[in-house]
Amino acid sequence: MDLMNALEWRYAVRKFSDEVLSEMEVAALLDVTRLSASSYGLQPYRLLVVESPDIRRELVAHSYGQEKVAACSHLIVFAVQTNIGDALVDEYVRMLAKARGVSSESLQAMAGHIKEALAAKSPEENLQWAHQQAHIALGNLLTSAAMMGIDTCPMGGFDAAGYDRVLGLAKENLTASVICPIGRRDAGDEAAAAPKVRRDYEEIVMVR
Repeated sequence: MDLMNALEWRYAVRKFSDEVLSEMEVAALLDVTRLSASSYGLQPYRLLVVESPDIRRELVAHSYGQEKVAACSHLIVFAVQTNIGDALVDEYVRMLAKARGVSSESLQAMAGHIKEALAAKSPEENLQWAHQQAHIALGNLLTSAAMMGIDTCPMGGFDAAGYDRVLGLAKENLTASVICPIGRRDAGDEAAAAPKVRRDYEEIVMVR
């Protein structure tokens, strides 16, 4: 499937089948999501895969009763870091130095610039920034899943505090940002046949 056809094919699934995706499919999707762009390359989030049917069933109550959370094959929770600061930058510098075969000392000027930029923001602003990075990764997951023939339903309608509690995220300095059930569409999902509604190219694209 080429990109345009894949994007025409995808939609926000209303009803999932009981088919379970293979470990290979899920791992491949998460791996391409891992490669998503992020500001400074910091990736201030984690991809939490909820496989347990019992946990997903419990999360329905914190998803405004949306059964797709339990019915999907896997639930992907994008959880952002709540303790954004120097440690996040230092971790990235170590990774960067190792990957590119340079010393961490040679990267300190860059690290200082990033630390100053983060320190200039309030904790609330940094958390909002982290949410923005998670949504970039979500977009990559949605497109990649469509190319792989995997169905998705991105969801912002859930109680983050409830998710944090059920998944034990606070103790890991994380909070749920956005969620995405994945799997295969049910053959009876009427939403699959509904025409896709998007703004026309001439309306949405602005040139100056």
